Amino acid sequence: MEPLLQPDARIFKPLIIPEKILMGPGPTNASKVVRDACSLPMLGPVDKELLQVMDDCKAGIQYLFQTENKYTFAVSGTGHAALECAIMNMVEVGDRILVAEHGVWGFRAADMVKRVGGIPIKITRPPGENFQLSDFEEGLKQNSAKMLFIAHSESSTGVIQPLEGLGDLCHKYNCLLLVDTVASIGGCPVYMDKQNIDILYSGSQKVLSCPPGPAPISFGSRAVESFRARKTPPVSFYFDFDHLTNYWGCTEDPVRYHHTGMMSNLYGFREGLRILAQEGLGNCWNRHLKCAELFHSTLETNGFELFVKNKSARLPTVTAIRIPKDVNFAEFKSHVLKNCNMDISGGLGPTAGLVFRVGLLGENCTTARVDMLARAMVKALKFCLKK
Repeated sequence: MEPLLQPDARIFKPLIIPEKILMGPGPTNASKVVRDACSLPMLGPVDKELLQVMDDCKAGIQYLFQTENKYTFAVSGTGHAALECAIMNMVEVGDRILVAEHGVWGFRAADMVKRVGGIPIKITRPPGENFQLSDFEEGLKQNSAKMLFIAHSESSTGVIQPLEGLGDLCHKYNCLLLVDTVASIGGCPVYMDKQNIDILYSGSQKVLSCPPGPAPISFGSRAVESFRARKTPPVSFYFDFDHLTNYWGCTEDPVRYHHTGMMSNLYGFREGLRILAQEGLGNCWNRHLKCAELFHSTLETNGFELFVKNKSARLPTVTAIRIPKDVNFAEFKSHVLKNCNMDISGGLGPTAGLVFRVGLLGENCTTARVDMLARAMVKALKFCLKK
């Protein structure tokens, strides 16, 4: 028999990807160690060697999250997959979920809640601002919510949300706390156990400088109890808590095949966690803060306006900078890329068309790269304003 369609001529060309320094909000460049690990041999989905890699990853995530939670693993997917995993396992039809929205991630979390039949109740702050504990308490008082969602790192606006006292406040009102740390974990202090966070998730492609794919997530005891009290099974087989925690060896039962994990990406993820552990979390946090402060001060000295006015609310890992009047974003971005091979991004959600977004993440968070990028941005600004 012969095929009915012939291959497109494009598919015969070898793949060529340009080398760029990725200074947007993620992904960031991966180290040679991580890239080499991703090319290691394939294994079967329940081979003992792969299960050992998964055990190593669990230990690394526990250090990254600062937790001793037994139910700590990585979802096969990006940060969005981890968020869906949390919502699909925690939310049943009719459940009231408090969603803190001050950027795009609260908007998307509310959308996911609606899709599984939950009732999202939004508390909002203007883009560029974070919430106070009083904002949360008011929302918790007025609504009998099963869970509160908050993005610790609102990368669409460059805002960091303080977490101190929030877990205790949620528990006072018998509410679970779900926290998104996709753009902050490893680059900003987070203490899952100490801060009484019930569910924490992140991604691999930001501070960890790994390929997108494994999304670390951890469920605390209160979240597990809530899952056990469900009246109906989760609507997703792929994200089912029981299936995933068994496959990841979080239970005492023999490991069963659930799905074919992203093993090549897991190898790289494992090495990214090792590199972080060798540097030390405290050192990594301090490096990101130091680079952010240097970057922010240099930009402001040279006429740029940061989107987040309150310095204490600025996210160290992702900076939003207002696009100056009379500056064309595409032209500015192209000039920066041409002159230093660094790629920056535009706004997202409420900041689309309003800001540049620059990521100081993982491998690319160094004073040398901050200096190079800042100089390129100053030159690009002068070039664009002259036209």
